[in-house]
Amino acid sequence: MQEASLTGFLITISYIILIYYGIKIIGRYVFPIFLNKMVKNFEKKVKEQQGFKQPYDNSKEGETSIDKKPIQPKEGKKDVGEYVDYEEVDD
Repeated sequence: MQEASLTGFLITISYIILIYYGIKIIGRYVFPIFLNKMVKNFEKKVKEQQGFKQPYDNSKEGETSIDKKPIQPKEGKKDVGEYVDYEEVDD
């Protein structure tokens, strides 16, 4: 039967802690970069499949431009139907 020494136990615990924090740091800094790259590639493929073309835009980066809907005259409906007045009937 083998007995575990205290130093072996402490070394094992320190390895576990180092691996845990190593994975945590890699997950925090490397994974978002990897995920961002994957999302950009996916967007590029979708745009290529749909034939998306960037519109001609002469504005500078960082400027805000607002496209407004063209103003159309409002026309009321002349033929809306017949108005019927109902009365309550007591039985």
